Amino acid sequence: MLVLDAGDVRLRRLDGRDAADLFGMFSDPEVMRYWSRPPMTDVAQANALLKQVLDDYGTGASLPLGIERRRDGVLVGNCTLHHFHETSRRAEIGYCLGRRYWGHGYMHEALQTLVSYAFGDLDLNRLEADIDPRNLRSARSLERLGFVKEGHLRSRWIVAGEVSDTGFYGLLRDDWQRARGGD
Repeated sequence: MLVLDAGDVRLRRLDGRDAADLFGMFSDPEVMRYWSRPPMTDVAQANALLKQVLDDYGTGASLPLGIERRRDGVLVGNCTLHHFHETSRRAEIGYCLGRRYWGHGYMHEALQTLVSYAFGDLDLNRLEADIDPRNLRSARSLERLGFVKEGHLRSRWIVAGEVSDTGFYGLLRDDWQRARGGD
């Protein structure tokens, strides 16, 4: 079972006990403000997401991990590697944090650990992120990790009738290692 320690949090595979916490996060309009899908409206949607997560573990289509606070085991968020391109050794990274856990440094710890795992154990060469450019917190999180904004795609998403752009970010393994003194 994959568990990655990350300071005050740990990353672990999601399981059946996480449906209510996932629904709590993904049903919050403020948390979902800049996502590529609208907030959940029914716990059945969280159960369906969890079923997809479990299927993805079996197929390797994506690697969604819960962000669990170490001191009490509370699920505070999730982060995912997805859209793997095996030949090019790249993947996209995505993440979400429950609103009451914003501002505690949990996401930074989790993403540092996930990026290290992606470039180390998974031997990826490149990570990409697609964010709504209005989401300044997300942009700062990525830039703090060393991601570089590589593009801006206009009117890429339409969610619940709202059109939004994409800020496209990338991080290369060589840049990540160089910034950390060659790990």
